[in-house]
Amino acid sequence: MYLIEIRFECFADTTLTAVEQAINGLMEAWRHNGQVLGREFPLVQNEAEFRMRLMCPGEDSLHTRHNSPWVTQALAQLTDAKLLQPRPKMLGRDINADHCASEPPANWQVVYTTYIHSCSPIRDGDSLMPVPLYLLPATFNGDHKALVKWQTEWQACDELQMAGSGAVEFAALNEIASCDSVLFRRGWDLRGRLEYLTKVPTYYYLYRVGGESLARERQRPCPRCGNPDWLLDEPLHDLFAFKCDACRIVSNLSWDLKHG
Repeated sequence: MYLIEIRFECFADTTLTAVEQAINGLMEAWRHNGQVLGREFPLVQNEAEFRMRLMCPGEDSLHTRHNSPWVTQALAQLTDAKLLQPRPKMLGRDINADHCASEPPANWQVVYTTYIHSCSPIRDGDSLMPVPLYLLPATFNGDHKALVKWQTEWQACDELQMAGSGAVEFAALNEIASCDSVLFRRGWDLRGRLEYLTKVPTYYYLYRVGGESLARERQRPCPRCGNPDWLLDEPLHDLFAFKCDACRIVSNLSWDLKHG
């Protein structure tokens, strides 16, 4: 991922409210198209210029060829706020962040995220590298807003269950670990939509904790169709121990038992 500074310069008198609305609208459009990452975008004013630093998946993430219709509209609305078009400046590659794929997956892909990841929730199945969303066909209504919102909710549930917050912990865990949860159904449907659009087999990561023993864990069937033979000979990426091709689901050995 790359750190980029954006400058917005005023070309006429304007108001702070108009500037904030225009720039924040652009940030949301970029975010829902996968061109910028994260949820907070601090904005600094220096006289007639505004500056913001962003994380982007690639060096060319903000190029106009990647723009969604909503990004194009948001850029046009900058003029109404008396702002010139944004001027990006590359500050460098974030050495602590994931490296992202430069092309869409060719063989298979997986819907996967955790609360510590700010990158794309779509991973190349062969490399597990995050795939910038703007490299994929828009899932709904011209961008990936539905997928970004799903990721935000999944990460919130993951953080709650990791924190061990009593009753809330179990409710959150159910959302990310059960095939019957609302969050699973939404994510699994988005997975299907991506597979339809890309023609690339697309899997959904189902989180797993608990279990009685490692031996019993290895024998557990696919929770969606009951397939007893979805255990892989070797885990993929040291993470996915189970893979059901019929249901398009991958899962891990229970984190409670994996090293047991």
